[in-house]
Amino acid sequence: MNRKISIIPMFVFVVWALIFCMSAFTFFRIPPVFASSSFALVKQESTVIEHLRLNVPRKMKTAWLLAEKSSWEPWLKQKKGFLGRQLFWDPGSEEATLLISWASKKDWKKIPQSEINSVQEDFEKIAREELGESSVNPFPLVFEGELLPQ
Repeated sequence: MNRKISIIPMFVFVVWALIFCMSAFTFFRIPPVFASSSFALVKQESTVIEHLRLNVPRKMKTAWLLAEKSSWEPWLKQKKGFLGRQLFWDPGSEEATLLISWASKKDWKKIPQSEINSVQEDFEKIAREELGESSVNPFPLVFEGELLPQ
């Protein structure tokens, strides 16, 4: 049995493959991404995001939001360098995530710890009153960190 292999279908396939590849390179260009040194990424005067996570059980979510709005929100709004904040709540883990944007790490870190402690006390007091509890802090801190925009 002699089978004749036709070159024409193979030739047509190769031509179409080349046309497709050339079209993809021409019309679907992806801009290059250049790596930057770590020194350029950690500028002292660039914006920074304070990243906090709190344990907030489902049944206490409303009290947490009220305590945030009554204590941290007005205090943050008067702070130099404060740009805004976002509050998130994960029903699966029952954790809150707070992203607080600052104009610079310098503005954020020059706030005296005594001021932060005072606002935290107000926050806890409001939360305890709202929940009718006497525990120290109904919303303990799970994680504390910072994020740098890229």
